[in-house]
Amino acid sequence: MSINDCANKSPVVFIMGPTASGKTDLAMRLSDEFNGEIVSVDSALIYRDMNIGTAKPSRLELQAYPHHLVDIVDPSDAYSAAQFREDALQLIADIHSRGRLPILAGGSMMYFRVLLEGMSQLPQADSAVRHKIEQIAAEHGWQEVHRQLAEVDSESAARIHPNDPQRLQRALEVYLLSGRSMTQHRIIEQQQRAEFPFAPIQIALAPDDRAILHRRIAERFEKMLSNGFEQEVRALFDRGDLNAGMPSIRCVGYRQMWSYLEKEISYDQMREKGVIATRQLAKRQFTWLRGWQDLNWIYTSFRDEALSKPELLDRLQQNASQLISNQLK
Repeated sequence: MSINDCANKSPVVFIMGPTASGKTDLAMRLSDEFNGEIVSVDSALIYRDMNIGTAKPSRLELQAYPHHLVDIVDPSDAYSAAQFREDALQLIADIHSRGRLPILAGGSMMYFRVLLEGMSQLPQADSAVRHKIEQIAAEHGWQEVHRQLAEVDSESAARIHPNDPQRLQRALEVYLLSGRSMTQHRIIEQQQRAEFPFAPIQIALAPDDRAILHRRIAERFEKMLSNGFEQEVRALFDRGDLNAGMPSIRCVGYRQMWSYLEKEISYDQMREKGVIATRQLAKRQFTWLRGWQDLNWIYTSFRDEALSKPELLDRLQQNASQLISNQLK
């Protein structure tokens, strides 16, 4: 779908990009400028009582700029991509009915993809096959799982990091269950794609210096620790009904802190692994976006250290506003 279809379909703004790139701050500014409402596209912000480690907007920010799909489920509950698509489509329609502009902001690329293209017809998870893959990983490491995936689905293997066990397991499981690679499934799905009933104006924020983004990630993780991240996760740990295998606890940062509380790693190892995992998340987000269609890139100019945060946001807002205004005409 072309982004110039706004004349025929109601518009919706997507703000995507890697973690720590300024998506939330920009979304709030654009909400003021374009009479918008924000819908979160983040698989971690959905959870209640997970605030610090998810970099959730503050209570005051949420009061001033209510975000849909934030704090909607307990960490013990599941929330699927299919549920997200259903909820997001309804919210977009509701926001338009109020005469406002939907602004979808977040870093969960799979949620954006599912929203645009519909749900895949991939085979459901099979515990026996997953156990087989886990045995391979236990005996030979996830690098071996990655190697086996590369033999049957080189495109997925190139996209999935060797240290991303959840996605590696799913991609190999799909092939073992169906005889088709995940890439082949995607080709079939594109031919049978569910039409997205709105006109997306897609914006991606990108740092012009990865090293500075990495530093921002490290600084943000340190700030989370100083703001009480350990206490937040300990409260979840002490509930007794959560475990490391749940999607909520597998969130970046929480998984590493949980390992520390389980006494599997030291505090310093937790800090190091948490920063590394966040960097890897940012890299995966870039990988998703590199092949994205109809995408407008805005470079965030982090290297201009002389600018204050408000000045940087002014620059981002100016560039994004021009893109949106041009495509709303």
